[in-house]
Amino acid sequence: MLLSKFSDFILECGTDEAGRGCLAGPVTAAAVMLPDEFKSELLNDSKQLSEKTREKLKSIIEATSISFSVTHLEPKIIDEINILNASIKAMQECITKLNPLPNYIIVDGNSPLIPKGGIKNKGGKVFTDSEIELLLSIPNTSIIKGDSKYMSIAAASVLAKTYRDEYMNRIHEEFPMYNWKQNKGYPTIEHREAIRKYGITKYHRMSFRLLPEQLKLEL
Repeated sequence: MLLSKFSDFILECGTDEAGRGCLAGPVTAAAVMLPDEFKSELLNDSKQLSEKTREKLKSIIEATSISFSVTHLEPKIIDEINILNASIKAMQECITKLNPLPNYIIVDGNSPLIPKGGIKNKGGKVFTDSEIELLLSIPNTSIIKGDSKYMSIAAASVLAKTYRDEYMNRIHEEFPMYNWKQNKGYPTIEHREAIRKYGITKYHRMSFRLLPEQLKLEL
C-alpha cells in the first residue's frame, strides 16, 4: 500500500522521470503535489500498470492534484549534459513550475535533486538566480523505488510516462519506420534494426550506443 507522505510538511511534492534508457526521444519528468485526502486503488508505479490504467489515472491526478507539472528535455540536451544530468534538470524544471511551490520534495531513485556539484545551469531552461535560490532552499530526499512506496512519486511516474508516450506517438507519425508508437524509443531489436536500415533521425540520442558493435552505423 502506498504511503501519502514522507515528511511532516504540508505541501510535499513527488517527482520522477521516464525515458532514461531510450535511444530516441526526450527524457520526461513530472512533479506532483497531492492533497492529504487523495486515495486511489489504481495508483502504483507506472511500470506496473497497463496503458489503459495509466491514462485513467492521468485524468484523476490532473483533476485532483494541488499542482502538477511536466517537462521534456530533448535528445540534443541529453547529448550535451548526459542523461543523468538531463533527468535531474528536467525534475528541477518541474519544481520551478509548480504553483503553489512545495515545502518538501521526494525524488524517485538514489540521485539527489541537487548534485554535489550544484545546479548545472545549462541545457534546457536557464534558471534565474531566484529559481536557483528556490531549488537550493527546499529540503528534499531521494528514495530508492519511491514510485512503489509513495503516492506523489507514483503519480509523477504516471504523468511522466503518459506524457512521454504521447510525445513518442506524435513523432511516430513523422518517422513510422522506427515504430516508436509501440517501442517508445527503447532499444528493442526492431528499433535497432530500423536504425541500421534507415539511419538516425533528429530524435535519436547520439551519445548513446545506438547499435551493437557488430552492427556499427556508417555516419
